[in-house]
Amino acid sequence: MKADVDRIISLSNADSSGELQKYLSTLTEGKLTALISNCALKGNTIGKIIKAIFKGSPPGSTDGSKRRLLLYQHCIPLCGSGDLQSEVAADLIGLLMLETHTLVGPCLAQLANLFVEEIKAGKIGNGKSLELFPTVLTALTACETLSYGKGELSGEQYKKQLINSLCSSRWDTQCVIHLTTMFRDVPLSSDELQFVVQKTLRMFSKLDLQEIPPLVYQLLLLSAKGCKKQVLEGIVSYFKQQDLHHQKEQKHGENLDLEVQSIPQDQLRYVEGTVILHIVFALRLDHELGREFLKSVKASFGDFCPFSVAVLLSVTRIQLYEEKVFTLFKGAIIKSFKDEELLQGSKFLQDLVPGHLSVAEMILDTVKSSVFGWDHVTQGLVQLGFFLMDTFGPKPGPFGKPNEGSSTVARTPTQLACKLGGQVLLQGFKMHEAIRGEILEQVLNRLVAKTASPVNHFLDLFSDIVTSAPMILLESSSKVTETFDHLSYLPLPTVQGLLKAIQPLLKVSMSMKDALILVLRKAMFSSQLDGRKSAVTGFLLLLKNFKVLGSLASSQCSQTISSSQIQVDVHSRYNAAANEAFCLEILSSLRRCLGQQADVRLMLYEGFYDVLRRNSQLASSVMQTLFSQLRKYYEPEQDLLPPVKLQPCITANAEQIHLQEPLAHLVGCTVQCLLWLLNMKRSAKIRSDDSDDDDDDDEDEGYQSELQTILDSITKRMIKSEMEDFELDKSAEFSTASSVGVKNNIYAGLVIGLYEVLLEYNFVKGNYSKNAFEELLELFNRYNKLCEILREKSGKGRQLSNKTPRSLLSVRFISTLVTALFRDSSQSREEALNVLRSSGEFVRYALSVAVQKIQQLEDSGVTDGPDGQSSNLMFRFLCEMTSVLMWRYTNVPSAAEDAGKKEKRSSLSQLSLEGLLGIFTTCQQRYPDKMSKLLSFIDNSEDIAESEDCEQMTYSYIRQFQRALFAQLSGGEEEFNSKEAQLLVNILSVLSLQLKPSSQQFTQMITWTVKICKETSVEDSALSKGLLSLLFSLHVLFKSPTSLLLELCQDIHSHLGDIDEDVEVEKQSHFAIVSMKTASTAAMLVLPLVDKVLDEVDWLIGKRKNQLATDKSDPEAATQSAGHQDPVEKAVTLQLGTLLTALNELVQTALQLGTCTITLLRALSRTYTILTTLVKYYIQFCASQSARLPSRFEKLVKLSGSHLTPQCYFFITYVQGGDSSVGGADKKKKKNEVNTAATAKLLRQTKAIPNLIFSIEEYEKYMITLSKKSKVNLMQYMKLSTSRDFRINAATLDAALQEQDDTVEVSVISTQRGGGGKSVPACFHHLYPFVFLMSFQASLHFAFMLRESFTWSINCYLPLLREPLVMSTIW
Repeated sequence: MKADVDRIISLSNADSSGELQKYLSTLTEGKLTALISNCALKGNTIGKIIKAIFKGSPPGSTDGSKRRLLLYQHCIPLCGSGDLQSEVAADLIGLLMLETHTLVGPCLAQLANLFVEEIKAGKIGNGKSLELFPTVLTALTACETLSYGKGELSGEQYKKQLINSLCSSRWDTQCVIHLTTMFRDVPLSSDELQFVVQKTLRMFSKLDLQEIPPLVYQLLLLSAKGCKKQVLEGIVSYFKQQDLHHQKEQKHGENLDLEVQSIPQDQLRYVEGTVILHIVFALRLDHELGREFLKSVKASFGDFCPFSVAVLLSVTRIQLYEEKVFTLFKGAIIKSFKDEELLQGSKFLQDLVPGHLSVAEMILDTVKSSVFGWDHVTQGLVQLGFFLMDTFGPKPGPFGKPNEGSSTVARTPTQLACKLGGQVLLQGFKMHEAIRGEILEQVLNRLVAKTASPVNHFLDLFSDIVTSAPMILLESSSKVTETFDHLSYLPLPTVQGLLKAIQPLLKVSMSMKDALILVLRKAMFSSQLDGRKSAVTGFLLLLKNFKVLGSLASSQCSQTISSSQIQVDVHSRYNAAANEAFCLEILSSLRRCLGQQADVRLMLYEGFYDVLRRNSQLASSVMQTLFSQLRKYYEPEQDLLPPVKLQPCITANAEQIHLQEPLAHLVGCTVQCLLWLLNMKRSAKIRSDDSDDDDDDDEDEGYQSELQTILDSITKRMIKSEMEDFELDKSAEFSTASSVGVKNNIYAGLVIGLYEVLLEYNFVKGNYSKNAFEELLELFNRYNKLCEILREKSGKGRQLSNKTPRSLLSVRFISTLVTALFRDSSQSREEALNVLRSSGEFVRYALSVAVQKIQQLEDSGVTDGPDGQSSNLMFRFLCEMTSVLMWRYTNVPSAAEDAGKKEKRSSLSQLSLEGLLGIFTTCQQRYPDKMSKLLSFIDNSEDIAESEDCEQMTYSYIRQFQRALFAQLSGGEEEFNSKEAQLLVNILSVLSLQLKPSSQQFTQMITWTVKICKETSVEDSALSKGLLSLLFSLHVLFKSPTSLLLELCQDIHSHLGDIDEDVEVEKQSHFAIVSMKTASTAAMLVLPLVDKVLDEVDWLIGKRKNQLATDKSDPEAATQSAGHQDPVEKAVTLQLGTLLTALNELVQTALQLGTCTITLLRALSRTYTILTTLVKYYIQFCASQSARLPSRFEKLVKLSGSHLTPQCYFFITYVQGGDSSVGGADKKKKKNEVNTAATAKLLRQTKAIPNLIFSIEEYEKYMITLSKKSKVNLMQYMKLSTSRDFRINAATLDAALQEQDDTVEVSVISTQRGGGGKSVPACFHHLYPFVFLMSFQASLHFAFMLRESFTWSINCYLPLLREPLVMSTIW
């Protein structure tokens, strides 16, 4: 064999082609192939042999052509076998490529078929031979004709048949990647490329997971030819299916019947990470691919999955796409939350669309998955988190104040999107060390920079970061320390939140604590008031959290430390002795605040009580500080009145008077601290009679007894003091326009506050003594007298206000007092409490303050005074007040409170209901998970675990309020209290939110509500509004409200009458609550419900349009859906049909002109817009499918065209015509003129009528298009639109003409052209400005009406027609 090889090579080198051909012809095929195989395996002479064989096998000869074909047929399997060295195989393939174009057509066809058979048999091995296949197919394409079966095909058609055969066959999993690589070099038409891509994507599920990334890489390269969208969607769809499979496994566990082998999650995530890198690399190089990807994602928000989210986040690293991706995320997230909100609020939608995809969950899943080496995703996560928080965070309200109260639960889509951003950043901070520094830096930068905007969401995030990883945060303590330098320039709420958040860090970082103290000391002498207040805030927080040895435990002082303070051991670095010195040093700094402005002092007084309770060993220093300050304003002479000096409490600056010392708060702080110490002392005596520190106790008892003496003296002398002693008698001036009035207002505020503080002190100190309570009642009488003076002075020129001023009473005392007044039945206290109960004013006052505190909690989440910042204590207060107020309302009848009615003030029952409504609302907004606990506290029952028991318990209280409301409605007019009934309805509305719509209790609730509305006649508009609102809110959660709308619209039409006075409306009364007095109110409530129905219909149509686009790309799905009408389409048609019938009733109703009619016009305009959207959908439907239009849709078109549209034009005429009622009296005429003028002004300021007309015409325009597409004459149901260019009301014109004298020609329009023409009747004076605006059609219409309506000669109109503007308009 070696001799043959040497002979062939020598002949080839000698350029003796003839001899070489002869020699090669002597070799048999077997010997030649063996020779080639032997040389290829050795690898040293294969190139020379191949070249020699080609040289000795001329393509023009038959032998040469056969020999070349034999060479190809042998080398192709040889190269794919894997037996050759890679360099040898590459050289061999290269040589074969160079000579491929010399092969004749039949040989090329045989080679191509050889490749196809090898692929089908799975024998291509390492795929090296496939590199030659594209060259063969390219050469094959150039052939003119090739025999195929019994006929002939062109080379292009032959290639197409080969590819079709190849893609239709079964591929071996080992050759998929090689085939995909091969197709990159094959010239493919768009159909062929699509066929190849589909085949490759179908192979994903059959491949090993590790083979997916290289296949994706080759597919992305192949997408350069086209089918970019199909490639990207196929990749995303595969990983979406894998994620869903894993979710099912986690959800069902072992119960899931796994036919397919499960892929470990960590392996899947690592593979996804590699694929994401390939996709991002491809998008970076191919911008068209990037645009197609973003377009695909935007068009299919419903197909979002964690993988696609991760890809988008990685794409943000490409600057070209960064802004587009975040805009896409913004739209997808807010749409997802809005869709979820829409679904939760509609039973109709829940039945039609049971499942909902949460983009928020997808994003959070992506964050969790990013721990598997997705470093390319983390940067996008950080940017997304801050983007969401910046975009959807709370915005500044009026004067820069936030619109939202603190600590509210996120409910709106905007709030939820902001919360999602915080969750992304928090989870990212926990999982990825690389981004912690950036997250912390950006959060702190926003806290410092966003001084004009609310930063509550960033404070919450920072607090969560500190809580979750305080020790990790210490690694970046320098960033936190740098923020301290800006404290004195930040808003006070920001400073408070920031310092509260870093408390755990201060306990373990000496350097951070020292840096903060240095900054606070500087801020204490800041020129800015907010800077000094920030210093006080910081020092007080330090005093609360650095405990001195011997301080009571938090459980002993009824204080629950927040979760942000329990993660770090508070004694890990400092001992108690060091803490004591530290705290005393801070106290000495705080004493300087007692010489500053009132606001700074006020903060100090409000904070001392919490300091004392959290750090009881500082009691002596705190009390001495307060004691020395109080002495400055105390009058020691017992015979002098008043007992306090008010003059030093104010300061004058030029002519302006300012409060210098908040004396009431000073006394209040002293009283609270003293009472707490006395309580602790009593508790200590109960625990033990022994005392180890007699000297300290004696010292404490000394100032405590002296303080009690001072407070007792102040109490007695305040009782004796008259208003004149404070210069506050009835003749005093209280105008804020003068300095004297300002001074008197300040004095009055101080005295009122003192009275309240002394009330609390004497109640607690009196210990239910009759004499003490009599003194307390005298104090209250003084307080009440001063309040009456202030109300009288402030109420001059307007109705007197009964609103209670902001109270200084503590929440704890209010709870004790109200409970004692209403529920304390112990005999030992009865005599003393009867003293207080005998005073109706005092009982009302106590209840009013309780309601005031509840209102504060509802508005801001906190209250004034001690314990007001503690969430747990505030919830405890709500529980106690719920029990008392519920007992008070249910056990004391309203009929026993005639006095309250006569004085036109809120009765105690009404106040109780106001309190209960505030409690339930607050609990739902701020403690949504504790509502069952709140209700169970009413009967002091144990915690209820079962949800069914919670439902039943809630409904039991709902039943009590239902019975109370029914008693109000069924009683006489004298017993009926409108405000009380409204409060009951509002309470029912809040409590009904706790019932699950699927529960039996909810069904009973809505049944009762419907019965009340149908059978009870209510003349009070406000109450009917509340009841109907309750009905609507329940009904939408039970079923579609369109039937309810129709009945209500019929009732409204029946009571208000028709816009045509000659039409008598059939009397109908589905709902007795709708009457002549309440029909207008009902109409205003019906219209928002119409908008809600339209929102739902619009959402469903949009969903169907997206589905139709998906079906268009998926022929199989389109074929399946073509056989029957989609349930969504059917539901939309039925909803709109009923809604159009209801609106048809409403547009014929003589509604009061103004806001109601404008709102109805807008609703009609929106209705036609949505009808147009539905018509566009069916246009798209007819273009994609050859199905017939549903019969229900044709009925809907008939209903809109034949019934509603004509009535809309009549309604427009009615609205433009003003008030059509004719009154005989002059006053009524004037009133009508005013109403007409106001309505005309309102109409001019709005675009409701033009918008409605445009919507109708757009609807008719697209209806014509649909008629052509569907070949159904839908326009037969459309009546010709009314001409709006020019209209003459015949009745009005006849009335005007009859007033003219039949024989005398009255006022005429003289021509200014000097001609002798005749005059035009005066009744046409008002037509001049409109004629100038007429179109040509309208001008002819006008001339025709003149000719047909009147018998005047043509000369009568010549002066009008001579006007230049008229003639130019006509021409």
